[in-house]
Amino acid sequence: MAHTCTTCGAVADSPGHLCNPCDDETSCSFCGAPEVDSKHVCSDKLSAMQYVCGGCGRVAVEEDNLCEPQPIKK
Repeated sequence: MAHTCTTCGAVADSPGHLCNPCDDETSCSFCGAPEVDSKHVCSDKLSAMQYVCGGCGRVAVEEDNLCEPQPIKK
């Protein structure tokens, strides 16, 4: 069963990999594709990303979801 973070929307097989997990099957909130995993990156999702973490390289829409947020230069 998939676990989704209710804070940042990340999806993982294990709830221990998320900051605020809940159990559910999810679809992409950006394109609506059913049963997406954490590696799903559609063009709408990619264009919404505003920050990258200087520590781990994750990207996010909001800087509060990263430990070392840096703006993505577009």
